Amino acid sequence: VRLQACGGGLVQPGGSLRLSCAASGSTFRDMGWFRQAPEKGREFVAAVRRDGGHTYYAESVKGRFTISRDNAKNTVYLEMNNLKPEDTAVYYCAGRDGILSTIRTASAYYTWGQGTKVTVSS
Repeated sequence: VRLQACGGGLVQPGGSLRLSCAASGSTFRDMGWFRQAPEKGREFVAAVRRDGGHTYYAESVKGRFTISRDNAKNTVYLEMNNLKPEDTAVYYCAGRDGILSTIRTASAYYTWGQGTKVTVSS
């Protein structure tokens, strides 16, 4: 399975972007978004289970970001609203089949997309 992320770009503070991640082949039980800012480690942003009804967010994005998935299209989305300069990072989608307790752990995901850059700046 390969993951292809897209949708990044330059946006002003307070603006919105929607990232997409398309999977070729089958889907995973869990799909997540992570991000990595310059000179920082990769951090969890959001994740969704296969049924789409169970979602998980980092505190820093809760209320502003929404993760969703369309299993018929093998695609997961990250809707980002009220973006802040500190949201600037390369965003990666990832997939796995695993236990719930590790859903926020990057090392628990074994398939990664190539990353899409998001820059929030005026």
